[in-house]
Amino acid sequence: MIKATVNNGSSIHLENKSNTHFVNGEEMAFDLKKLKPGTYHVLLNDKSYNIEVLESNKITKTHLIRINGKSFDVQLRDRYDDLLHELGLDTTISQKIADLKAPMPGLVVDIPVKVGQVVKKGETLLILEAMKMENTLKAIVDVTINKIVVNKGQAVDKNELLIHLS
Repeated sequence: MIKATVNNGSSIHLENKSNTHFVNGEEMAFDLKKLKPGTYHVLLNDKSYNIEVLESNKITKTHLIRINGKSFDVQLRDRYDDLLHELGLDTTISQKIADLKAPMPGLVVDIPVKVGQVVKKGETLLILEAMKMENTLKAIVDVTINKIVVNKGQAVDKNELLIHLS
């Protein structure tokens, strides 16, 4: 079973048993067609829905979707997520965000942030050049810049600490 929390409020329980779909315990029959990656059409109770997945964050399991022009923030949790939460181990997600490390060896091209700056999800933290390509490293959640460990023009190795975040 998967629990979907919509816009940090209402929850919907989704389940699939033997190709039968259940929403909040009620059987649902619908027609789902994938139009292209991230775009779907659903026919449910003689109503048509156009669905677009605008953003997905695999770490936090959050998704921004648009249904018939209206946007929704959705977080998905399964029984393993609930178990990790009960054991207090889901805090490791926030601990993983505490440091920005180099995903590959490269050269620091630009650091458009400053210590103490509050950065919103999706904003650029650092630009790293690797294999003659510029890679923009962005914040995956809202963060504050605590310490910038590297300098513009510095070569870095994979997994080297770049910026300490909170």
